[in-house]
Amino acid sequence: MSASDDVTVSVKDLHTLARQALLEAGATPATAQATAQALVYADARGLSSHGVSRLPMYLAQLRNGRVDANAVPCIVRDKGAAFLVDACDGLAFGACELAIATGIERARTFGTAAASVTRSHHFGAGAYHLEAAGAAGLVGLAFSNSPGAMPAWGGTRPLFGTNPIAAVFPRANGAPLMIDLSMSQVARGRIMVAARDDQPIPQGWATAADGKPTTSARAALDGMMLPFGGAKGAMLALVVELLAAALSGAQFGAEAGSFLTEDGPRSGVGHLFWLIDPEALAGTQLYQRRIETLVELMLADPDVRLPGYRRQDIAARSERTGIVMNRALLSQLRALAKERTDTI
Repeated sequence: MSASDDVTVSVKDLHTLARQALLEAGATPATAQATAQALVYADARGLSSHGVSRLPMYLAQLRNGRVDANAVPCIVRDKGAAFLVDACDGLAFGACELAIATGIERARTFGTAAASVTRSHHFGAGAYHLEAAGAAGLVGLAFSNSPGAMPAWGGTRPLFGTNPIAAVFPRANGAPLMIDLSMSQVARGRIMVAARDDQPIPQGWATAADGKPTTSARAALDGMMLPFGGAKGAMLALVVELLAAALSGAQFGAEAGSFLTEDGPRSGVGHLFWLIDPEALAGTQLYQRRIETLVELMLADPDVRLPGYRRQDIAARSERTGIVMNRALLSQLRALAKERTDTI
């Protein structure tokens, strides 16, 4: 993809465009707001695989009923520090907002909270959901399963999803440490973007449908992702599958409908958010001192970067200068939002 294929759009304008496109597809105002905010968050941090590139498929699934456009998430089981949110087969972001907001309140009361989400959809960048927890001074962990894309170790079928994990660790005198990764070599969204732009992928990321390694992004979308770290990555994917789906009663990856097709069954995946108040354990002050001790040890090596900080720098630059996007994608979104395209 050449520079001539790119166009710059402001964070505010991209949010407005995404929100309008979702409303045109029938999403409720609350769903449109929550979804647009989450997707643009990813684009503003250079995570285009989890940004508005997902919107055309979201919109198609809203229109054909694979996602319930009128879903209103609600808490359906509740036992103090643990509760279950039903996403009601809608887009994930409103349900995740409810889980995090309620989880913050519960963690302040009980010292910890486990917020599980069922009957959900693609939850985007895992770190996004934990921003509010970090701002509240809480440690947070996020887990999500996803439609089958990776084999169990030694297997030949796409059984587990790429199953991302995210974590936030607040600091007293700095931005939180923010960790976000999938159990595959890369997030599947990166292969989706490479396929859209007709770009190859590195050897070792994925296989084709016949199980043989491939550098074709399009072939990889019909094949399987490969776990990072071999057997260890596959075992961690299993852990996430159990935490996100078994505890919530959601679909396992092998049962879930694809995020990447217009037709088929609903996805029905699950998420788990675990929030911890440091005050309930070592105490906030001691926790903060211990965090800073470790940060100092890490930064004693000049080549070490604190996790999440580069994304924050990209976000600040995006706010100043805008988000660089694929021109064809932006034109497509403008058409879906029924907006004029003669300014592109």
